[in-house]
Amino acid sequence: MAKKQLTGNMLIAQSGGPTVVINQSLVGAVLEAKKHKPIKKIYGALHGIKGILEEDLIDLGRESVRTLEDVARTPSSALGSVRKKPTPADCANIFKVLQKYDVRYFFYIGGNDSAETTHIINEEARKAKYDFRCFHICKTIDNDLRENDHTPGFSSGAKFVASAFMGDNLDNRALPGVKINIVMGRHAGFLTAAAALGRVYPDDGPHLIYLPERPFAMTRFLKDVKTAYNKYGRCVVAVSEGIADRSGKPVASLFIKETDAHGNVQLSGSGALGDLLAGEIRSKLGIARVRADTLGYLQRSFPGIISANDAKEAREVGRQAVKASATGTQASGSIAIVRKPGKKYVVTYKRVPLKNVAKETQHMPAKFINKAGNDVTKAFIDYAAPIVGPLPKIGRLKGVRVKKKK
Repeated sequence: MAKKQLTGNMLIAQSGGPTVVINQSLVGAVLEAKKHKPIKKIYGALHGIKGILEEDLIDLGRESVRTLEDVARTPSSALGSVRKKPTPADCANIFKVLQKYDVRYFFYIGGNDSAETTHIINEEARKAKYDFRCFHICKTIDNDLRENDHTPGFSSGAKFVASAFMGDNLDNRALPGVKINIVMGRHAGFLTAAAALGRVYPDDGPHLIYLPERPFAMTRFLKDVKTAYNKYGRCVVAVSEGIADRSGKPVASLFIKETDAHGNVQLSGSGALGDLLAGEIRSKLGIARVRADTLGYLQRSFPGIISANDAKEAREVGRQAVKASATGTQASGSIAIVRKPGKKYVVTYKRVPLKNVAKETQHMPAKFINKAGNDVTKAFIDYAAPIVGPLPKIGRLKGVRVKKKK
């Protein structure tokens, strides 16, 4: 039996790291909300729960469809974002604001920390016996949300990473040396692994890939680089920002002390990890031309590199969340993307409990990582390629050598 339809207003907000397609989810939710009569006003909170607490809201119902569609195609968070974990006092104040504006439908677009925040708000609502619908809309380029085959934002981020490594590999082939790129990924290596999608020819980089799912040892790293350099005369390396030693301590945390409201070390805010690895190669291996870059925030909101599947699926999770809240049998949850079995790439969407997605992360499956722990397997390529879609086409000269004249 379906729950009674609530009549009241809707509030939606964005949280965590921006992505190229997070606004697709926002617009999908807003346009779907306009179809349901029980939803009256549609408010947007600026900068997540910070905007709710400060009552810094805008009326999204007054935005034209044309404006909304333009925003949907625009990277980054149109409402602004935040990294804030609500305290018990914050939750009490949030409910005062919800009641003040007669909000009966709440949607929070974000990753696992945002799902945790949504779960906290939902639990507090239950305690207060406040009748409203509370949904998390999945998003993260890290691709580490449980219950999801993949998450909106990952596919476009992965396409950027693969394209960046494709270009860096071409550069490195022209001027040989060692090139290291540090890629986002605190606990999960999906985004770093996507660098492998840029390989076209057998000798293309990245020649080595290091992920948080395997313990990182400097001695083994240097040995791997030396082996690849001797084989190819050059070496391109993909390294996740979250690589950690055997004790589980992130290597980057030795140099970075800044943390966010959820206690996460700000791994993407420094080039220290790349500099460390490059310095070790120069001093221990004696290779002169060594460079390191941290892709950093460029991975999240880069215009022009968008996966078509990503944009479509991001729109749909927003739409499905509103549809489930307005017409479904459940008062809360998170919308997950599920891939159907078979050779053809097809996905479906399902509501899952908030507690299943909140806080905890999922990791790269063991079958996606090679035995040596320094590359990915064909299983990962088969998983990621359909999500990301086509990459730029490149060519190579046949290189028929001309005989030297006597």
